[in-house]
Amino acid sequence: MAEKRPAYVIAEVEITDPAAFQDYVAQAVPTLAPYGGRIIANNPPDPKEGARPAGNILIAMFDSLEDAQKWYHSAAYTPTIKMRQRAANTRLFIVEGVP
Repeated sequence: MAEKRPAYVIAEVEITDPAAFQDYVAQAVPTLAPYGGRIIANNPPDPKEGARPAGNILIAMFDSLEDAQKWYHSAAYTPTIKMRQRAANTRLFIVEGVP
């Protein structure tokens, strides 16, 4: 049996409208739990090489890539994506971890 691999949602978030972003956070964060998601980091980075990221780096962990994908495409989370895009400049990735 193959070992289960965690997955991570990694986002670079440069907030452009703090009030609207707070509305996004209030609606988006509760959508994580039904898919086993939890935020494990949300802070400004300490860059060592390359260009400094704009804003904070957020990392959410899921038990599997399938869970992360289901969350991102869920009926609960999908409507909040446009909210985030209006309130912040973001780059968002989903990455499968190692067992």
